[in-house]
Amino acid sequence: MKQVLQHARTGEVEVVDVPSPNLLPGCVLVRIAASLVSAGTERAASEFASKNLLQKAQARPDLVREVIDKVRRDGLLSAAQAVRSRLDQPLALGYSSAGTVIAVGEGVADIQTGDRVACAGAGYATHAEIACVPRLLAARIADANVTFYEAAFTTVGAVALHGIRTSEVKLGDVVGVIGLGLVGQLTVQMLKAAGCRAIGMDIVRQRVDLAKRLGADGASDSLHVFEEMCRAHSGGHGVDAVLITAETSGSEPVNLAGNVTRERGVIVAVGTVGMDIERKSYYEKELDFRVSRSYGPGRYDAAYEQKGRDYPIGYVRWTETRNMESFLQLLADGKVDVNSLTSHRIPISRACDAYDLITGKTSTPFLGVLITYPNDAEASQTLRLVEKTVKRRFAGNQSVKLGFLGAGNFATGTLLPAIKQVGGIGLVGVCAANGSHSRHAAEKFGFRYCTTNEDQLIHDPDVNTVVIATRHNLHAAQVLNALQAGKHVFCEKPLCLTENELAEIVRIYVSLSPQPLLMVGFNRRFAPMTTRMKGFCDEIHEPLVMNYRVNAGSLPADHWVNDPEQGGGRILGEVCHFVDFLSFLAGVSPVEVQARGVSDGGTHGESVVIHLQFSNGSQGTISYLTSGDRSFSKERLEVFGGEAVAMLEDFRRLELLRRGRKQIFASRFRQDKGHRGEWEAFAAAMRGGEPPIPFHQIVASSLATMRILESRSSGQPAAVEVERFIKTSC
Repeated sequence: MKQVLQHARTGEVEVVDVPSPNLLPGCVLVRIAASLVSAGTERAASEFASKNLLQKAQARPDLVREVIDKVRRDGLLSAAQAVRSRLDQPLALGYSSAGTVIAVGEGVADIQTGDRVACAGAGYATHAEIACVPRLLAARIADANVTFYEAAFTTVGAVALHGIRTSEVKLGDVVGVIGLGLVGQLTVQMLKAAGCRAIGMDIVRQRVDLAKRLGADGASDSLHVFEEMCRAHSGGHGVDAVLITAETSGSEPVNLAGNVTRERGVIVAVGTVGMDIERKSYYEKELDFRVSRSYGPGRYDAAYEQKGRDYPIGYVRWTETRNMESFLQLLADGKVDVNSLTSHRIPISRACDAYDLITGKTSTPFLGVLITYPNDAEASQTLRLVEKTVKRRFAGNQSVKLGFLGAGNFATGTLLPAIKQVGGIGLVGVCAANGSHSRHAAEKFGFRYCTTNEDQLIHDPDVNTVVIATRHNLHAAQVLNALQAGKHVFCEKPLCLTENELAEIVRIYVSLSPQPLLMVGFNRRFAPMTTRMKGFCDEIHEPLVMNYRVNAGSLPADHWVNDPEQGGGRILGEVCHFVDFLSFLAGVSPVEVQARGVSDGGTHGESVVIHLQFSNGSQGTISYLTSGDRSFSKERLEVFGGEAVAMLEDFRRLELLRRGRKQIFASRFRQDKGHRGEWEAFAAAMRGGEPPIPFHQIVASSLATMRILESRSSGQPAAVEVERFIKTSC
């Protein structure tokens, strides 16, 4: 299928062929008929992407600070690689579309195949021939007289509608509307439908004239005339509310609104505007300034949008879905005219012309720009690449022939670059739920094909090894599927999220004959500095005392890793690394864990102090801290024993001290956490070598991490009986 993508590095927009998206639970698959180009949001994104690196840095100083911190921690080359990887990712454009449902996912009962729907959401209702849309971001088009071209305005209409609801205007109120672009024109029409008087203002004369034709009680392109109109229509008191639907970095609209609003009136910023408020008028009139967030309650709430958990109507009357449905009803009732707002209809094959319009590359006036789609778009989930570079990178004599599940930031920024550096590995296919991500990874790294069909990749006879780099909740099922298909498996940590899943993996793996290679991405044990440290520790013929401090930093509360269902939390997702690393240095598995959470009022997340007891008497402490300054070093490990000390900091500096003699190993520009090393070990094992990590150790590290959660909850030590667990599972 065809999709419109933008290059984050250059801002270039192109129409490319990508695999059609995978149908996910709780979603519907929609064949798009029309989508609306947002002149405000999408123009701003396009202009930012087209800036050079210096201009991007000036526009986003917050990101610059993050990069500087990363340079300090990880080295210049590691930070540069991370930045390049982010800028290489294509951006899917669009968030307002309409089409026909062609498939319904598990858990969706109130929408059927063949239903006509309006779709919303960046990343979902994109400019693409087929879209996978969460149920609560799709609203049924109930009236057959509403066309797809009209319904494609629904998301933008919901933005305008939520702005009106935020202002709490009532029948008979006089309302100013500053900015008469798409959102402003729709706002004027809906205010009139609600029985309000609407006074508009815009610097473009044609938009002023259009607003008058569509029912505005007054409109002007002159500040002075607009102020006079507001006074005249309000009996000299000032308007009851102002909706700012303009887009500008300046604060003139906010301060103009303060001048024309009556005492204790309401001003709502719907568009992206400067908010450097002149205090005098706001103070003297005791004005209420509000910011309207997108298209209603539920927006940016993953539980609502992605998991389909609706808000009860008795508590939240107007959610984003119900706002969309309300706008569709206004279309059906003829209360809103969007055909008069449509200036262009452009087929997807020429979608780049739409962006030339909204970015000003052409001087043609525009307002509502629609992208249209054919009725017979091909819904193929696989796209084979025939570029010469792809053919050259794959040879039949390679021992590892990879099928890769997942194409997120870690996969494309860290894992695949490491794999490319290792010989004997052929890249066959890459799969991601998002077709654009799948194609990007395939082209960048040289896979033969890209797909959104997981089963096709796992059962491809040309694939002998499956790499799993998806979200954590998918790991267990994908590991089991790949093992039962007779494939070798490399799973990024964690292996799974529950003891039941771990037991099932153990049961299946032990029953297989011959047993394929199974590895988890515990990369730290393969780092070059770890090799030196391990050799040093092996010469200490007594128990070790190990102190591991991890300055992990906080994650947003709604980050998917923090979601118990998707990510399982940071202990399962990251602390497993450090449990495995200490087990590797100790040379044995932990037999007991004890964990205490650090209370911070829920501000930062899962800070925890963990004690590990090993079977040879070694002791380990992991201080996993989420409340520190990110600019400080992330990881520091100190090992004591036998009159010797080893210190490793951020895998860039290693100090080994024994009886007064010190050795120092340092890497100034790059951090190496062992991602390449683990793949060199994996490839060697595929050629007949020993498994990089014995299965028993994989189970031990995974089980110990799960028992850390148990101990943190109970406040008591938790035993880690690996042999018993494996025996019971079988």
